[in-house]
Amino acid sequence: MSARGIGRSYSICVRAHTDVWCVCTHTPRRGRRQIHGRDEARMFAQAQKTVLITGASSGIGLATALAAAQAGWLTVATMRDPGKADALREAAAEAGVTDRIQVKRLDVTDPDSVAACLDEVIAEHGRLNAVVNNAGAGQVGTIEQSTVADVRAAMEVNFFGVVEVTRAALPHLRASHGRVLTVTSVGGVVGQPFNEAYCAAKFAVEGFMESLAPVAATVGVSVTVVEPGAVASEFVASQGLDIPALTEAAGPYGPALQAYIDRTMRSFGNAQTPAQAAAPIIEALTADRPAFRVQASDWARDFAGTKLADLDGSAVQSLTGTWVS
Repeated sequence: MSARGIGRSYSICVRAHTDVWCVCTHTPRRGRRQIHGRDEARMFAQAQKTVLITGASSGIGLATALAAAQAGWLTVATMRDPGKADALREAAAEAGVTDRIQVKRLDVTDPDSVAACLDEVIAEHGRLNAVVNNAGAGQVGTIEQSTVADVRAAMEVNFFGVVEVTRAALPHLRASHGRVLTVTSVGGVVGQPFNEAYCAAKFAVEGFMESLAPVAATVGVSVTVVEPGAVASEFVASQGLDIPALTEAAGPYGPALQAYIDRTMRSFGNAQTPAQAAAPIIEALTADRPAFRVQASDWARDFAGTKLADLDGSAVQSLTGTWVS
């Protein structure tokens, strides 16, 4: 097994003694020295990278936490309600990575919660190498029949929560020359019917991160956005939508909303699994030089490409117009 020392590589062998573990380091110039007990634990802690993931109780967040731990990262899996961590703990136990996953409470809409969580991470682990902004919430509706409060709520979770976590983490990421990864959506590239507030928030995240990326790079921090398409997870179910009531209450927008819902439910039949969506996140987490923008599937790449090549907006309008008719 190998670990990286300061300015040179060490070859490390670990052998069990009756009551302690011994780490023997071999270097060509200085020979062998032994490290016991706390010194060994400190050495391994310094060699292991730490990632904090928001919204890790289910879906993409859970799959990303599990995959990061399997990739060797000390994974701080955060969620608003740690009482919902059973699924993650069971998956971690099955995968044999329980010792690399730590569950903590973090509500991205509460600055005090964000600060407290990050303080604990630094106090306990001494460093933070990466943040994965994954927490999010959907909001289905059109503005005439929504309230500004509905829009603000969507922005708080999906945009301002990302801003708050990123702001609080940056001093620690500067120290480690770490990285910020943010799970946005193809809805952050292409505006989608009846997702006005959600897409507005994700567009804002994309603009925020695209603007931050070159600035953060000057202090050694890389920034990446990951854009999934449809993912078969609890994200849709967690919105608790009563579809018949929703379409009935939509009044003049009812037929268009029903057409949109029918089309969306069909698209989720071919959705990625959370594990498939997590794979490009882990690739970006571990890559030497991750791209700024990463799509989570071939479909997402084609869909985002439609917008990025659509200077006058006609191609997107023609496409999404078919979703509501």
